[in-house]
Amino acid sequence: MKSNNDDLPAFDTEVISAVRQDEAGTIQGAKLIQAGELVAFPTETVYGLGADGLNGEAVAKIFAAKGRPSDNPLIEHVAKKSDVRRLWSRMPRQARLLMDTFWPGPLTLVAPKSDLVPDEVTAGLSTVAVRMPQNKTARALIAKSGVPIAAPSANRSGRPSPTTAQHVLDDLGGRIPLIIDGGPCKYGVESTVLSLVGEPTILRPGAITREMLAALIGEVRVSESILNPMKAGEVAASPGMKYQHYAPNADVVVVQGSPEQTAKRINALYREAEAEGRSVEIAATEQTKAFYRGKRHLVLGDRNEPETLCASLFSALREMDTRADLILAEGIPAEDEGLAYMNRLLRAAGFHMIDASKES
Repeated sequence: MKSNNDDLPAFDTEVISAVRQDEAGTIQGAKLIQAGELVAFPTETVYGLGADGLNGEAVAKIFAAKGRPSDNPLIEHVAKKSDVRRLWSRMPRQARLLMDTFWPGPLTLVAPKSDLVPDEVTAGLSTVAVRMPQNKTARALIAKSGVPIAAPSANRSGRPSPTTAQHVLDDLGGRIPLIIDGGPCKYGVESTVLSLVGEPTILRPGAITREMLAALIGEVRVSESILNPMKAGEVAASPGMKYQHYAPNADVVVVQGSPEQTAKRINALYREAEAEGRSVEIAATEQTKAFYRGKRHLVLGDRNEPETLCASLFSALREMDTRADLILAEGIPAEDEGLAYMNRLLRAAGFHMIDASKES
């Protein structure tokens, strides 16, 4: 598929299966990375769009392909723990323990950057975010490339993050030369981002929860921006902190309350929207699906197991977007993995949330 954007080079995007041709895909991908080109690759969280993390011109191509604002920093991905020595100017006190416990895995650590890291990666910040992916194909690609790979999610900026190669092709086909297809992603939401500059602070929640981190290193703060819009003039210290993110074309409204209150309000909103001629779909849970009989709904997972909701959120938003112009989504308690789910859902909705415990 070729790009229709005259400002970007047009590629016949190739998709290589990491299941059948893992070695071929990583070798070809590494050659492209070394040549300053872009490669989409699987991780355990979401698909990444990678470039040579030490080459500012190559990194700039990521922003062009995604339509991503240049003030939104990227994450450097490494193949082994010792690679952080090139990227950080100093090793924070808690970093080694965190790396030994959670790497490889869905935890990104933010520390002061070295002079090797281009400003294009950090959006001009003095810090850089680094993680070591759990996905073996991702680590093989990084190792064969011989450089850290800077990568955000492999989607058009602001869209739901991709959890399959098809999602990447839908958004970036014709804009990049290669997609390595590693099948569906395990976690379905991006990594936890933990800043180790000053008091340990979660800038973006993920599968590694505050509780897991605190059990290892003590008190961990959670940034106010996780469940609230960034304030005017505030600088994004991590990917995923912008006001509206992960959004489908359809409007998304989050309804928060007890399961019964939530379902009652969603059903009322559904009827009102249909009366206005809108096409509506409900993002439901196993516990509430019975309330929505006769209405278009999609079950994302179990309210009591938020990781199941996280795993299906982005793919569900993309699927419902093909059928509806309004998505009514259930909120859940922002605890443990529920914090990651609500962080993504609220940003997809532009923080449009209705409290179902209050009368309309």
